[in-house]
Amino acid sequence: MSYLDHLNWRYATKRYNGAPVPEAPLQNILEAVRLAPSSLGLQPFDVFLLEDKTIREKLAPAAHNQPQITESGALLVFAAWNTISQQQVDAYINNIASTRNIDISTLDNFKSAILNSIKAKTPEQQFQWNARQAYIALGFATAAAALEKIDSTPMEGFNPAAVDNVLGLTDKGMSAVLILALGFRDEEKDPLAHAKKVRRPAPKRQTPVPTGIRHMSQSVPTPI
Repeated sequence: MSYLDHLNWRYATKRYNGAPVPEAPLQNILEAVRLAPSSLGLQPFDVFLLEDKTIREKLAPAAHNQPQITESGALLVFAAWNTISQQQVDAYINNIASTRNIDISTLDNFKSAILNSIKAKTPEQQFQWNARQAYIALGFATAAAALEKIDSTPMEGFNPAAVDNVLGLTDKGMSAVLILALGFRDEEKDPLAHAKKVRRPAPKRQTPVPTGIRHMSQSVPTPI
């Protein structure tokens, strides 16, 4: 199967059969999250793996008791940092210097650029920026799950404060922004298990206007 075949295979699974996610594909999905790009390379979010049924049952009311929370084999909770501290930037710069075996002083300008970018943002703007990086990683996780033949469900329908309370995220200086359920579809209970994928039509190439810009918007009927 090509990667497009895998992406066509996946869908936002509604019902799972409860089977656990094997360790090898699960670790590959988590590695895809780690390798996902982020602005400035900061990766300003953490991911929490929830496999324990008891914890997920406590989490269910915060997610409106959607069955994916308890029926899936595992949950990934993406939590964005509330802000970015000097210590977190220092740790990132140290990691670059150590990984690439370079003199840390050569990163002074880059470090200053990061700190200036952060200082220009309010705490709320920092959080929203951090959350957007988590969304990029979620996309990588969803694609990786499809390649591993693991069903997944990206979820925003939950009460962040309630999830934070269950997982103790507030004390960690972060807040939940996304949940990704992982597991195996229940083909008998899930009404979408055999449904055709519905997407807007593929974009058609159009004459660039102005010169040098190719309009790739998708063709959809104009509402009347």
